[in-house]
Amino acid sequence: MGSPCPDEMNVDEIAVGMVARYPRTGTTGRVERIEEIDGIAFAGLDATDLFYRVDHLIPVSHVEKRRKSRKEGYKKVLEKEREAATSIEEEWRPTDELCEGGG
Repeated sequence: MGSPCPDEMNVDEIAVGMVARYPRTGTTGRVERIEEIDGIAFAGLDATDLFYRVDHLIPVSHVEKRRKSRKEGYKKVLEKEREAATSIEEEWRPTDELCEGGG
């Protein structure tokens, strides 16, 4: 293994409830549990339900802001899609009433 990144967590710095990022994959999540496996401390992140070595995690403080921002972005997209669907439905309604399907 290479030299540790200066931002990596010390095992004593990690706690359940804090937010951390695994830099190799960019996975970020809240620490749900900490377990020692074969003498190595691992943290279980809620984002993946997987364990990551504590000494490879980086503490993150701005994740909640990003999650809220992303959630608001999704809400805006969903609202625009609903408006478009309503608009299309209103445009087609008169043609549906004219066509009786007779032949």
